[in-house]
Amino acid sequence: MFLRRALIPLAAVLIAVGCSDQRHPFAVQLPPIPTPHFLQWAGSTPPQFTAGGGFVGLASLSDGLSLDHNTASFWAVRGESRSVQINYRSFTGDTTSPFLHLTITDPSYVPGLGDLAPGDSVLITVTIDTVNIGVSLEPTGLQFGDPAQLQIWYAGAGGDLNGDGVADSTDAGIEGKLLGMWYREGATSTWTPIPAIHSLSDKSFISELFHFCDFEVSFSEWAVSW
Repeated sequence: MFLRRALIPLAAVLIAVGCSDQRHPFAVQLPPIPTPHFLQWAGSTPPQFTAGGGFVGLASLSDGLSLDHNTASFWAVRGESRSVQINYRSFTGDTTSPFLHLTITDPSYVPGLGDLAPGDSVLITVTIDTVNIGVSLEPTGLQFGDPAQLQIWYAGAGGDLNGDGVADSTDAGIEGKLLGMWYREGATSTWTPIPAIHSLSDKSFISELFHFCDFEVSFSEWAVSW
C-alpha cells in the first residue's frame, strides 16, 4: 500500500481498515488523527449472516466457500475472478439485505510465502465484526496486482449513525457529508481514511484494495487522503 497522508479539516464518517504492508514506504509524521466513531449494528443482538448473492463468478460451496457464523472463507486464484457476498438478516428478522461483496482477480503476494504465480491460490477469510459494522480480511498483508474491489453496505445501522438511540436529521447530516472509509496499520495504530465511492441510494461504499486490512464504518472530525 502506498500512502500519502495529507491532513485536511474535514469531518468524515468512514469505514476503517487495519492491515500490514511490508512494502509500505516511510511516511511524514503528522499529528494524531482523532479516534473515529464506529457505526454499530442496530438491535440488541448481532444479526445472522449468510453467504450468497447472484453475482456472476460468486464463490459457492463447490468452490470451497464456507460460512461459520460471522466468518466466511474461499479460495482466490491468481488470474481468475472470485467473489463472495455476505448478507445479513435485519434485527427485526423480517428482511435479508447485502452487507459485503468482495471480488478478487489478482492476488500477487502472500506474506510468509512470497509471490503467487498465475493459477496459484490463497485461502481468503472474511471475519465480520458483530458489534460495529466492519470486517477483517485475511491473510493480513495480502497484496494484489490488479486491486480487489470491496463493497460494504451500512444500512444495518438502522439509520442511527451517531449511536444516540434515534435516527434523525443529525444522522442524515452525518450520512450526507461525513460518511466514508478508514483503515489502520494494526491493532495499536490509528485509523486513517481511504478513498471510496459513496452511494447514498443504496447506503454503501465501494473501494479498491491493494492489500488486506480490517474495516469499520465510523465518523471523525478529520479526513486524510490515501
